[in-house]
Formats: sequence, C-alpha cells, structure tokens
Amino acid sequence: MPNNSTDSRDWPLSHPHVTLNSSTEDILEENNSPSPQHQLASRQPSTRSLTSRTNPPAPISTNQLEKPIYPASPGLPDGSRELLLPPHSRGKSRRFRDDMSPAGSRRSSIDSDPRSPFASPFDDSRAATRPGSPTESLNTQTVQEKFNITPSAGLILFPEDVEKDDYLHNPDPPGSKGADDYSLWNRRALVNLGGLIFVTIGLLCLFIGYPILTFAQHLKYPHGMACPRDPDCIADNRPLLQNIRRGTIDPDTPEDAKTKKAADGTTLNLVFSDEFNTDGRSFYDEDDPYFQAVDLWYGVTQDLEWYDPDAISTANGTLNIRFDAYKNHKLNYRSGMLQSWNKLCFKGGILEASTSLPGRGDTIGYWPGFWSMGNLGRPGYASTTDGMWPYTYWDECDIGITANQSSPDGISALPGMKMPACTCNTGDDTLHPTPGKSRTSPELDVFEASVGYLKPPDQNAIGTVSQSFQLAPFDIWYQPDYDYVELYDQSTAMMNVYRGGVYQQAFSALANLNNDWYDGNAYQRYAFDYNPGDTPDEGHVTWFIGQDPVWKIDGRSMRPNGNIGYRVMPREPMSIVANLGMSNGFSEINYTGIADTLPATMRFDYIRIYQDTESSSDHYLTCDPPGFETTQYIAEHPKAYKNREKLLWKDTGYAWPKNSFVDGSCG
Repeated sequence: MPNNSTDSRDWPLSHPHVTLNSSTEDILEENNSPSPQHQLASRQPSTRSLTSRTNPPAPISTNQLEKPIYPASPGLPDGSRELLLPPHSRGKSRRFRDDMSPAGSRRSSIDSDPRSPFASPFDDSRAATRPGSPTESLNTQTVQEKFNITPSAGLILFPEDVEKDDYLHNPDPPGSKGADDYSLWNRRALVNLGGLIFVTIGLLCLFIGYPILTFAQHLKYPHGMACPRDPDCIADNRPLLQNIRRGTIDPDTPEDAKTKKAADGTTLNLVFSDEFNTDGRSFYDEDDPYFQAVDLWYGVTQDLEWYDPDAISTANGTLNIRFDAYKNHKLNYRSGMLQSWNKLCFKGGILEASTSLPGRGDTIGYWPGFWSMGNLGRPGYASTTDGMWPYTYWDECDIGITANQSSPDGISALPGMKMPACTCNTGDDTLHPTPGKSRTSPELDVFEASVGYLKPPDQNAIGTVSQSFQLAPFDIWYQPDYDYVELYDQSTAMMNVYRGGVYQQAFSALANLNNDWYDGNAYQRYAFDYNPGDTPDEGHVTWFIGQDPVWKIDGRSMRPNGNIGYRVMPREPMSIVANLGMSNGFSEINYTGIADTLPATMRFDYIRIYQDTESSSDHYLTCDPPGFETTQYIAEHPKAYKNREKLLWKDTGYAWPKNSFVDGSCG
C-alpha cells in the first residue's frame, strides 16, 4: 500500500516498547519455552529485571514491523501476542487493587470529550501510539495506575535487591543457627521474662499490696505508727507546730505548783515552767523556743569534755544530760550543756529545779551545775565575757572599773569593765546599749556539786553543793562584810573557805547532801530567790535545798570597800545554764571511781521560775527589761556572739568603748 510504504520511509524504523500494567498474572508462565519472537518482544535487561539476562535480540526485519500490533483475533501467532497486553483469563477476571477504587475506572461520559471543560492533560488515554511514532513507547496505563505508590496485589518486588535490615524481616529456616538462637531458654529470653515478671509484681504491689497494707496499718494504729514507744522518735500525728510551746508555762505543771512563797513571805506566781514530760525532744539550735544545747569546748575552765547536743535528751519525764567516755574533738569525754541564752531571760524572782545528780555522792570528779549568767555574756563564747564577767557594779566610775583594779598586789587579773556607766556617749549604740548605766554579766549559781568528807581528809565521803554569787571588782582579800550574811543551819552547811581568785570573787556556802539523791534514785529541789532592789542596799539573794533556806546574802555586805564602790545584786536579765562537766580546776578527779559510774546522767524533773507579777517593778521575764536591753546589742555584734573561737573582744575586730574615767575625755 502506497501510504504504508510512505509512512515506512518517513518514520525511522524502531520496534515499539510496550509498558505493561501491574498485574497479578504471571507473565513468565505464559510461555515456558519462549520463542525467538518472544525474546524479541521482551523488555531490555536491567538491574531490576525479573528474568535472567539474555542475548541481545536479533535485528527486526521490515516485514516484522509491518505486522499488525493489535490483536485481531485469538488466532494470531504467539510471537505477535508477545507485543500485546496480556490476554484476560477466562472466567471471572482478577481485578488489580488499583482497580478497586472508583478513581481507577475509565473516564465517564462527561470527561471523555477532550473539548469538555473538565478535560485534563492527565486524563486517561489508552489509545495506542501511532505506528512508528517517535515516542518509542506504547502507553496503556492511566496516570493513576502509572504513578500509584500504594501497595497492591500487582506490586512486583525485586528479590535481588538486598537491604541492611532484611534479616529482621526474614525468619531463619528451622534448624539453622540463627533460628536456634531464638529459643525460649536462652539468656536474652530469660532476662526479658524476668523483667516482665518484675514489672508485673511491682504493679501488683503498688496497686493492690500497698493499699491493703496501708488500710491494715490504719486499723492497727489509728493515730499513726511513728515509733510510739521510742523516746527518740518524733510522732508524725501531731498537728502543725504542735511541738512549739504556745506559752511560757508548761501545761503539765501541777496546779499546786503555780504559786510559791518568797523568802520574805511574798506570794510569787509561776511565770515559766518546763516539766520535760515529752519524750524525744531535741535541743539543737532553733529546735526549742527556750533552750539550746551548745556544741563547743568550755575552754575558759579547761574542761575535759566536749559539749555535744546529742548528749541531751528527754525520756521518762526528765531532762537527761549524759556524760560518757566518748572520744571526740581530741577529748576523751562527751557531755552536754543546756542554755536559755538570748531565748529565755529573767530579772528577779525564784529559779528552781528538781534534780537527781550524776554518779555517786562519795565519788569525786564530776562537775554538775545549774546556774545563771547575765545575757550580755554568752557561756562558752569567751570574747563576750571579756570585760563583762563577773562584774556587777554601781553606776559610778572609780578604780573598780580599771584593769587589775589598778592594784599592784595582783589581786585582780581582769581587764577592767568594758561598759561602765561613764562610757563615752557618741550616739553609737553598738558601743554601749544604754549609756549612763553600768552593763555587766554577773553570775548566780543555784548549785555546783562536788564531794565532801565527814572525816577529813578522805573518809566518809558525801555529796556537797556550792551555792554562790560570783562578782567583781573584788573586796580586799576577797572578804565581804559578813555582818550581812546569814547561814541558817550550821549543822548541814558552812561558809566556803574558797572566796575567789584573780578572775573572780565568790560568795558561797557549802551544804551537805544525801547520797540517795543521785543517779535517778531520788530527786531534790535546789533554788535561789533574789531581788535586785531599787538601790544597792536593798538587794538580796537566798539559796534553798528542798524547802529549807541554806544561806542569805544582803546587798549591804557589798558596800564600798577600800578603793572600790558598791557591788550590786544582778540587775541584768539572766539566762539559765545546766551542764555536766569535769575539770581539774574545779576539784580532784577519782578516775577509777568515775569509770565505774560511766555513763553518768544528771536528770531534771522540772525547771521553774516564779516572780511577783502584781506589785514588784524589779521582776521581768524578758531579755530586754526596761533600761537593760540586750538583744539589739547582741544582734549588732555577731562576730563575738556567734564565733566561739574568739577569746578576747579585740579578736572580734570591734572597738573597746572609751570611758571618761580611764581615757580622760570623750572628745
């Protein structure tokens, strides 16, 4: 035919390339023995070919190209069918997954018209490419079929492509080494199984066991179970701040103990009490509103023990200070000192305690004490007592305020008063809290216990206590005016022959004790009753053991003597101290006898303070009584009052105040 021949000459000769639809048909099974024609029509080998590479196809003749490329009838030769779409199988056709959706269907009558406004360049076009077209391809796919990327039944995989994680998806054949590694009883499986069991048990305990246990504990201990029988434990069932005292009087104080007769017959009222009935109290700083157990070595008396807050506790209704042979801080013993410094202070009234002394009455060595000191001096902080202790002087300036009392005979080694009444008033309150008044830190001792002998020098030992008043400046030969001293029962008490030394003058009496009043076997009341007085002559102090007065000192016994003036009854607010120490400077030490009593405990059943709250203007329960304030001055000198390592006032860096008597003028 002329037209065909013309077309053959106009178009280059090339065999058409047929792009097949994805199909579930196995095109390899169509002809198990491919003919040469089949090989000619097959796709060119590539890296993703499903079949093995074959020899290059033979050249295609012109006659072969002139054969029709559309199936005319089922009777066409096999070779021609290789260039055609796979024939539909007889019977029910197997649809491709792509054909399941409506989007894969043929165009509707609306969009079949190329002139339709809905026409698209991506619309289906299944018409064959013109014979000999330069596209060199016969496209029989829709755009959706061609670019469909969702898995379908016709998706062809290429097994020769190997990826790094294929081993994770391909189980090993049974019996292979890899398959044996996945046995239930290998280490990995057992670890996994154990972890699963552990997590399961944990969840069961958390959501089943714990609620059951909590419910059972609540039934057994409806008020909590924080070791109710352990005195060292703090109960967890207390309301918020329940352990904080809400008043100065302990609610456990008996009603009949809330008033007491003073030495002069005046009825005094209870203003403070602590019965120590709550077990397991702590006395570390800020743990208690009124008392603190210190952590220091009391170096000013060269003690042999370290004072540790752990040595003080409450149990069985008593405060317990324990002394034992426990090495710490390079010392061989440990004990406790309880202070109310800058927390609880009193001026005037009765201070008393019911106490059972440590050890035995016939064994010398312990130094138990219950005493008070002016709040401007902090016990154990030596720089705060420099120039303050044990001064208690009138509001005048004379030789008594000077260093060594200006005496060449060595009667005094004191540095002189730091804050006499004539301290220069520069307007700086940090130098003197109340200019115009003598400010000091005197000491009154309820008792310091030791041992005496009924048959000197060392037979028939019994317990004794010294009840004393420490003061400065000193009388000549440390001798007060005994015309104003009263000793009530000379059969059980005597004036102490020790009257002081270069650092203190001591007014004291010694009283005999019952040896049963030791080691918790029995308790005895020890007290003093003092009144500062409005004038130096009016003050007095009386000491008691039990209900009986032991001795009394009157303010007139401390009148001017020699070149010094009046010493006065303490006008400063006094803090309370209770301690159990040991020092060669206080008494001899029977180490053998002491060893048999260790650990030794001093017990306090209660501590109480009584004052005249109705008529007296000299009784106060505060650290800031009018005219004798202390707390602000203490707060302004933290280097002294918070650093126990400073021994002298000059070590703190604070200035020693000038006074008009020593320095000549305040200019």
